[in-house]
Amino acid sequence: MSKSEKNLRGKHGLNIFSMELTYETAYQAAGKVADTIASILLKHQTAALENGERNLASVPEAWVVEKMIDTAFWASLRKEEGNATKISLAFLPPSQAGKPLLFAQPLPLNSKTLSKLAPGVERAGVHVGIWYKGEELYIWGTTIKLPDYCFVLDVSEPALLVVKQRRIIGLGKFMNVAVLRGDQVKVVDENSGLLPDSPPILTSLLGLSSSAVWNDPVNVLIQIAVSMRAHGRGGILLVVSSRHEEWKGSLIHPLQYPVAPAFSGVADLVSSNCNNRNGSSDIFLQNALRREVENVTGLTAVDGATVINDRHQLLTFGAKITRAHNSTRVEQVLLMEPVMDGSPRLIHPSSLGGTRHLSAAQFVHDQRDSLALVASQDGYFTVFSWSDHAGMVQAHRIDVLLL
Repeated sequence: MSKSEKNLRGKHGLNIFSMELTYETAYQAAGKVADTIASILLKHQTAALENGERNLASVPEAWVVEKMIDTAFWASLRKEEGNATKISLAFLPPSQAGKPLLFAQPLPLNSKTLSKLAPGVERAGVHVGIWYKGEELYIWGTTIKLPDYCFVLDVSEPALLVVKQRRIIGLGKFMNVAVLRGDQVKVVDENSGLLPDSPPILTSLLGLSSSAVWNDPVNVLIQIAVSMRAHGRGGILLVVSSRHEEWKGSLIHPLQYPVAPAFSGVADLVSSNCNNRNGSSDIFLQNALRREVENVTGLTAVDGATVINDRHQLLTFGAKITRAHNSTRVEQVLLMEPVMDGSPRLIHPSSLGGTRHLSAAQFVHDQRDSLALVASQDGYFTVFSWSDHAGMVQAHRIDVLLL
């Protein structure tokens, strides 16, 4: 044995072979962000306790966060029978999981185990339970029920991890805390939603104005955004006022696919009180709304813009945007992203992604009571709105909140 090998054995109590299989943290981003994430989780739980909320999830220490992120990252790079690992990890003991599926023997938390389990637990709503003994983390089983403020780590695709926390209110009852994509780390800054003229879709996603009502209009708009992003083809959705038709002056006529009368599949579910009228369950109505949302957002994949009004009625799709009569050309937008260390900056709208973003910015510049949602094929998602405070179009890049 060489002198260096002896030194390693004496320092760590391990031989060289063991050193190659045992590491502290190989994914450096995990160590850099663990303390920040742990402190955010603790802050939210402390606030919940002060508000009188009880039966809350345990808050993980930084080393737990680091280990889970590190293991999940390497698992995301593995494949099982040619399929990438997709899995959701939740930090909680079985006693907080309602009626969990328990393994007879705990499994070690490592990338190989996660990639082997992933095919059986990749469906939405299924979480792999993680707990600890001493300084070791282990897998105890699976659950579909989580306590409030539970730390959840989603493996979405290779090298893409999303840190979430289950909240009592809000769409889907989860709020994104951080996104790790390779060596890029973005931690959500909730205070960014406090800036003047922040659109409701942003403040709701940040948990500042969330509603637990499934058919809340803003929640429905978030579902539309998620569905738009999911089809992966890119698209524009314009949300216009139902009180006038001035928005038509920003579209090229004749419209290619006008809808008459306006399609109200989503609108009927949002505005009605179906549950009280016919006894339908919330689950039935939510599934019906999901189908109607997908029906509408599928049309955003058609070249051109899809237009709905603020009552969620579909007016047209495949529409071409033009500069309104007597308007000026939009030259700058204020780009913002709700992440820490993200500063607003002025850019030309075409810098966001080309003609699609430029057209959406021009529409909002001309129709200042409207909203434009733009999905890129590469997964980026931008919300354009007018700011009276700034006197210009704002571009909120919110894909970090939709993952």
